[in-house]
Amino acid sequence: MKKFEPPAPEAVARVRAFTNRRLTPEEFNAYVNAPMSADELEAIHSLINWFTRRYPTVAERLAWGERAYAQAKRWMPPDK
Repeated sequence: MKKFEPPAPEAVARVRAFTNRRLTPEEFNAYVNAPMSADELEAIHSLINWFTRRYPTVAERLAWGERAYAQAKRWMPPDK
């Protein structure tokens, strides 16, 4: 298995700046109201069906979310 290499600090700064920016109401509405293609909807339904079969109970789904969040926090570079 390949060893995890953290991203360059410049890449982290660019991603943080992009994800923390404020959207105008028009940008937000354009994003949430954008139509989805039939392929996108099919992919979403397929993923939901897989996930709910893999984790059939609410407790299993919450446990997965907690594990995924903990892993993401370990990988995330510290805030500067």
